[in-house]
Amino acid sequence: MKIIPAISFKLFSTVMFALMGAQARYLEGAYPAGEVAFFRSLFALIPIFLFFGSRGELHQAFRTKNPAAHLIRGSFAVIGTFCTFAALARMPIGDYTAIVYIAPLLTVVFSWLVLKEEVHAYRWLAVAIGFGGVLLMLVPYFKEHVAWTSTIGLGIMFAFMNACTTAGATIQIRRITATETTPAVVTFMALIVLTSSLFTIPFGWTLPATPLHWLLLIGIGITGGLGQMGFTESYRYAPASFLAPLDYSAMIWAFLLGYWVFDEVPTVYVLGGAAIIAGAGIFVIVRERLLGLKRLREMPTAAIGSMSEDEKDAQY
Repeated sequence: MKIIPAISFKLFSTVMFALMGAQARYLEGAYPAGEVAFFRSLFALIPIFLFFGSRGELHQAFRTKNPAAHLIRGSFAVIGTFCTFAALARMPIGDYTAIVYIAPLLTVVFSWLVLKEEVHAYRWLAVAIGFGGVLLMLVPYFKEHVAWTSTIGLGIMFAFMNACTTAGATIQIRRITATETTPAVVTFMALIVLTSSLFTIPFGWTLPATPLHWLLLIGIGITGGLGQMGFTESYRYAPASFLAPLDYSAMIWAFLLGYWVFDEVPTVYVLGGAAIIAGAGIFVIVRERLLGLKRLREMPTAAIGSMSEDEKDAQY
């Protein structure tokens, strides 16, 4: 495990994703979510192809043994991408980011429902606490009914739907990586979202109105692609359980960008809810890592020696 490169790439990815969200927020719904998703997927292919090309892995990007699995993974990505841009057009970026990071806790629920994994009481407790954090964030809207507009309501709904699709995608990735390469997973996802977004053309696509809007739409794709590459590269240097807590640093960047760019000051309820969600998620991740280390110590030495590096990482 190489800690410095792993952490550097992971933090780089969270910053890029936060910048992508800020650019989408800046457009304020000027363009349909389908059109924004098109730019996100099209221009994300540039860093994706450059990245895998530099590693000599570009030939793997279009090879698959299980196209149906990619279609399922891509379906989650399509819904999630549309929900991302629909939510960011309607609500503060900090609130959106905090709600979306309920996804690791939803993964616990989906693992139980779909994969039939055993979920112990402490993980259910973490899920309940995490949802409590979301409810805390919504307190101002419940207290001041004027603040609860149809726009905000739709934004919260889209943000929660994005969290659900992210959790679903995580479950699908657990299945698909058994037979598929990382270049194939990333490339097919982008192509499926790109193709699907074209079907939304009849629903009001328009040419970007200004050079700034062109730059923002292209920037959404570039930063999204760079974020995906940083995310992928980080896992070359450290196991997932070590890096996963760093995902929550995205909340910090979102709050800072929201304040600097949009004058959006998070309420004490949002900050408290975000802290609860992050704490619950990190608790689950750290607990799983400790249990994985315990299982690894209890395994016979011969069995450990025969494991591949991927299998060892899977223990974490």
